[in-house]
Amino acid sequence: MENQVFDIAIIGGGIVGAATFYKLQKRNPELNIILIEKEKRFADHQTGNNSGVIHSGLYYQPGSLKAENCVKGRHELVAFAQENKVPHDVCGKVVVATKKSELPFMDKIFENGLANNTEGIEKITGEQVKEHEPFVEGIAGIWVPCTGIIDYRDATEKMIANAEGMNSNSKTVLGEEVIGVEKHDDYSTVVGATQKFKAKHLIFCAGLQADRLARKDGVKLKEQVVGFRGDYYELTDQAQHKVKNLIYPVPNPAFPFLGVHFTRMTNGHTECGPNAVFTFKREGYGKTDFDMKDTFDALAYSGTWKLFFKNMKFGVDEYRRAFSKKLFLKTLQGLIPSLEMDDLRPGGSGVRALLLGQDGDTRDDFRIEYHGHSIHVLNAPSPAATASLAIGGQIAEKAEKHFALK
Repeated sequence: MENQVFDIAIIGGGIVGAATFYKLQKRNPELNIILIEKEKRFADHQTGNNSGVIHSGLYYQPGSLKAENCVKGRHELVAFAQENKVPHDVCGKVVVATKKSELPFMDKIFENGLANNTEGIEKITGEQVKEHEPFVEGIAGIWVPCTGIIDYRDATEKMIANAEGMNSNSKTVLGEEVIGVEKHDDYSTVVGATQKFKAKHLIFCAGLQADRLARKDGVKLKEQVVGFRGDYYELTDQAQHKVKNLIYPVPNPAFPFLGVHFTRMTNGHTECGPNAVFTFKREGYGKTDFDMKDTFDALAYSGTWKLFFKNMKFGVDEYRRAFSKKLFLKTLQGLIPSLEMDDLRPGGSGVRALLLGQDGDTRDDFRIEYHGHSIHVLNAPSPAATASLAIGGQIAEKAEKHFALK
């Protein structure tokens, strides 16, 4: 392949890269596209280690890219799952207020949901919450019937398989880490650890490595990606009956995460979590994982410390929960008081890429930049997996104009 010049090279085989490959190839079946992924399997990081929720669009600022793409992408994702037999279930969820102080923000996210065309949502009483989730104790809630669960890894693999089936000259490469980019007049050379690939245009969907690869491609980026790990517990068999589908708290607007929640997954297990703690390795899923470069880059960055200081109390509480099953259980009991220690067993973990400004604020919305013969997805936080087909379609449409493909 070193002598072949592809029309487009996509770097990153998570669900956003896969959806971009699928959408581009579907719109332009004549294009020869190569998708390059550094791991030996697609969807091995953020996509394959999240809780598998099909998000509704309830939480996002009306008019934001998140809001628009979440709702559009959700409809596309469910249709794709139905057509391609991806395990999924649009089962609905309840968002639960457990104290009066949460009611104003519950009302705000309900209004967001209405503005974002999140279909079917309704405010419910504490008694109605119990009709959906009998073991939950709350004073009010929101019923969100269009939320669901899905196997995102399977969805990713099927998007890629569909795209490969449209053009036999398009290729995928696994186990090849991109370490550099060489620019030429008519094409770029993507330098991998063991191979080189030539392409006229590049699209980077690199997730946790988005900032580093953007800089290798010459993008002047002020922000930096900082990783936050989320740890999960699972309900044991004896406690499975305590959660029917999905249960969420009303998020704290002062904290940049949704809070611990309960999610029934497509494999039948029920996850509880996650917490959110700074990770010393961007792609480290163990509590003691460490990488010198990742740690130095994060702790040498002023934005990281400003984020810490702004969220000091929350951060300390999250770290305590990370190493204390008792404290994690206490948080979960805020929604389901009858949970006991024996109801929980250790689950998996995931790492989220936060694009963090020098001011310590997270860049909350999706961010895609166009740079010469390259497109960079610089920020794709949740609900990027739900919105992936909408994002991929947007990138495909913009690529046709930016790269003058048509």
